[in-house]
Formats: sequence, structure tokens, C-alpha cells
Amino acid sequence: MSARRIFARPARYAAIAPYLWMALFFLVPFGFVLKIALSQTAIAQPPYTPVFDLWEGREATKAALEQLSIDNFRLLISDNLYILSYLRSLMVAALSTAMLLLIGYPIAYGMARLPQRWQAIAMMLVIVPFWTSFLIRIYAWINILQHDGLLNTVLLKLHLISVPLVWLSTDTAMYIGIVYSYLPFMILPLFATLAKQDPALLEAAADLGASPRQAFWRVTFPLSLPGVGAGALLCFIPIVGEFVIPDLLAGSDALMIGQTLWLEFFTNKDWPVASAVAVVLLVLLVGPLLLYERLQHRQLEAR
Repeated sequence: MSARRIFARPARYAAIAPYLWMALFFLVPFGFVLKIALSQTAIAQPPYTPVFDLWEGREATKAALEQLSIDNFRLLISDNLYILSYLRSLMVAALSTAMLLLIGYPIAYGMARLPQRWQAIAMMLVIVPFWTSFLIRIYAWINILQHDGLLNTVLLKLHLISVPLVWLSTDTAMYIGIVYSYLPFMILPLFATLAKQDPALLEAAADLGASPRQAFWRVTFPLSLPGVGAGALLCFIPIVGEFVIPDLLAGSDALMIGQTLWLEFFTNKDWPVASAVAVVLLVLLVGPLLLYERLQHRQLEAR
């Protein structure tokens, strides 16, 4: 038996593995969530009807299917609470991504211009915050931003303010927390793209009479656009559904969709509506997810 035939079957199975993974850990859970979204709220355990029981036979299953409806999705369209939550989440995610790009790009650019032996140290410093629990880091920001916290103390000592400012329970605190938490996700793809650029391209641009600024905007930045896109999507997608940071740092005047989802599940015990909110959120993020996958595919092809 030839070596090609021996390894052909394992290779075929390996190609199927990603699809099995997606079916098991995405499609199956999504099917359960979608089924609950089409159900009705009930004072029971679980708190929705109908509940499928395959042991009751085909007729019982058919009767349960007939009870499913899209009333919960109609509610999302008709109630301004959910519409405003979606819009606020998209707005916060877009603005946060823009701030992350403005802060992250110069850092990644500086890291890529460091000598090779210092790049690993810079990379480690970017990753160091991940060694601590995400929740602990957010609670640390609560201590920093509170009325008598470190930030107000430093500003008062420097005589930049005369009275302590209100930071907590504001959108400012929320944006600080988001930018702090997601900055590594913006820096890493940008650094990976900038670090592999050939310095000879900048030398060629200089030989052709381009100034450093012109070389940056005409050579460096266009070549780094795949990293910009990957970093932006890597931040935008999870920020849309963010719950912990808005709940701990922001005010309760305007809810993001992650907070609305939590309230429906755990406070109102309305699993069908909460599931409908989750399904719509996933549908909204399908476009950015597909775009991110396409950018990743292009980067792999470029290598």
C-alpha cells in the first residue's frame, strides 16, 4: 500500500474536523437558543413552552412545533428599549474601536520599529495584563475612578482640578475600561502586520523623493490595512455584546444590549425574549464575522 493511500484517509478526516467542531459547539447551541426564542414565557421550569420530549411520540412533537411563533422577534421591533439598546451598543463599539485604533496604531508602529531583541519584551508588556483576571482589573479601575480614588488624588495634587470629579457611572469611565481591556487585541494584529514589512520599501520611497510622512501614508499605512481591519473587527465584535464593563463602570441611564440580555434572563426570567435578543445580536455580527474571516484568509494567502 502506497504512502499516499495510507495518509489520505486521516487527511480527509482532519479536513472534516473544523466542520464537526462548528456543528457541535455553534450550530447545536444556536439551535437550542433559536428554539427558546420561538417559544412563549411560562411560569414553569424551564420558564418557557413548549418543551420538546421526543419520548412522547411524533404527534406530541408536531403539536409542540405548531406552538412556536415569532412573537418575541416582533416585540424586539416594536419596543424602543431593545432598538435603542442595539443602536447604543453599535455606537459604543464603533467609537471605542476608533479610539483603540488611534491609540493602538502608534504603539504597534513603535514596537515594530524597535530592535529585534526589544520587540519580544514589548510584546510581553502588552500581554502582561492578561495574566490577571479580567474582573479584577475592572474592579481595580473602580478604585482608581471613584470619588476619592487615585485619579482624583493625582489631579488634586497637581492642582489641575479644585474639587474631585465624578468618573464612575459615566460613559467616560466605560470608554476608559473598554480601551484598557481591548487595547492588546488592537495592538497585536497591527504589530504582526507592521513588523513583517520590508524596510527596503521605505528606502525606495525615500530614493524617489518621498518625505517620511509621505512614505508612511503611501507605503506603510496601505500595507498595514489588513492588520487595521483585523484589529478593528477583533475589537468591534466583542464590544457590541460587552456586559461586564458597562455594568460596572457606566451609568444605568442607557443600557447596552449585553445588559438588556442579562436583565431579561436573570431579572425578568424571560428566557424566550432574551434568546430572541441573542439571536438578533448574532445576526447583526454575522457580517463583521465573515469580513474578519475573509481578512484572515487574505493574510494567510499573502504569507
